[in-house]
Amino acid sequence: MSTGSPTTSPSTPPTPPDPGPSTAEGTARPARLIHSEATTEIPVHLLFRDEAAPSPVPLRPAVVGRRRGTGEQPRLRRPAPAPPRPLPRVDPELAERPGRVLPGAAGVAAGLAGAAGCAVNSWWAGAVPPLAVQALGLPAYQGAGLGPVQWAAYAAAGALALFGFGGLARGRTGRAWVLGLFGRYRGSVRRTGLLWVNPLLLRRRVDVRLRHWRGEPLPAADGNGVPLNVVTLVVWRVRDTARAVLGVEDHETYLRSCVEAALARVPVEQPGAGPGPADLAGEKLTRLVAADAAPVGLEVFSVRPVRVEYAPEVAAAVHRRRLAVLDARQRAGVLGAVVDSVEDTVTRLTARGLVQLDDYERKMLVKDLTVAFCAGRGDIVP
Repeated sequence: MSTGSPTTSPSTPPTPPDPGPSTAEGTARPARLIHSEATTEIPVHLLFRDEAAPSPVPLRPAVVGRRRGTGEQPRLRRPAPAPPRPLPRVDPELAERPGRVLPGAAGVAAGLAGAAGCAVNSWWAGAVPPLAVQALGLPAYQGAGLGPVQWAAYAAAGALALFGFGGLARGRTGRAWVLGLFGRYRGSVRRTGLLWVNPLLLRRRVDVRLRHWRGEPLPAADGNGVPLNVVTLVVWRVRDTARAVLGVEDHETYLRSCVEAALARVPVEQPGAGPGPADLAGEKLTRLVAADAAPVGLEVFSVRPVRVEYAPEVAAAVHRRRLAVLDARQRAGVLGAVVDSVEDTVTRLTARGLVQLDDYERKMLVKDLTVAFCAGRGDIVP
C-alpha cells in the first residue's frame, strides 16, 4: 500500500556537502567567518618601542569645506596665524622736552638781594649790635623794634635768599637733569655751567654720555644647542632722558634683560668657527637689543660677544674630545712619517741591489724597521 509521501531508496548514498573552491594544490581553502575582514600591516619599529607614547597635542577644530554634488574630497582650511604681539610702548606724551631754567647770575642776584634785605631789616629793627654798626660805618639808629612789619620783611627777604641760593646748580658736560614737580614731568636740562633751577622741582641726574657695558657671563647656546656662557660688550647711550628715567624703573637693568633675552634667541659660535659666524651673531644681537631698548629711550650701537666659553656641565666633555682629536692627529702624523721612512729605506736597499728579498723577508724587514723608527721617536704604536 503506497502513501503520498516520497520515499528514498536505501541503496542511494546521501549527497556530500560542497567543499567549496579548491586551490592549485588541491587543498580546500577554509571559508571566511567574517566577510568584511581585512589584513593590516603593523610597522615593525612600533613593536620594539621602549619609551612611552607622547601625550596628544590638542588641535583646534579645522573648518571643513566641501562642495555638494561634486564628489570632491573635503579640504581642510588652516586657521590664519595670529599676528605678532607688538612691543609694549611707553606713554606717547612722555617725551623729552627742555626744562625752564635761568642763568646762574639771576639766582646769585636774588640771593644777595635777600641777604641784603635781611641786613637792612635788622638795622631798621635795631637788632644790629652797636659795634657792628660802628664797624660798618652806619648811622646810629635806636630801631623801631621787632614788630609784625619787621617779621614780615624778615620772611620775605629770607625766602628770597633761600630761593636764590637754593636753586643754584652746576650743569656738566655729558650729564642731564630730569625735573619733576609733585610726580609730573617738567622737562629735562642738558645745559652746562652755573644755572638756576626752581628749588621745588625734584632733580634726577642722568648720564647721557656714550657708555659701554661689559656684562657678566650669560647663558646662551650655539647652533647645535650646546650650552655656552657668553660675555658681551654693549655700547649704548641715553637718547631720551624722560623715557629712560620715568618709563622704566631702572634702564640699566632693563638693558641687561634685553641682552639676556637676545642671547636666548640668537645662536653664538665659538671664536674658532671663523669671523663670519661671530660677526653675524653680533649683528643679530645688535638689531634685537636696539629694537627692544628703543621704546625706553636707549640707543644701542653695538652688542658683541667678547668671550665665549662652554658651560660647566659640558666643558669637561668638550675638553676630552679636543684632546682626543689632537692625539689622533698626532698619531696620524707620526704614523705617516714612519711609513714614509720605511718605504724609502726598503726602496733604496732593493734598488741598489744590496739585498734580495722575497715577500716574507720584505714583510719582516718592514715590521722591524717600523718598530725601530717608532721606538726612536718615543711613540708607542698600539
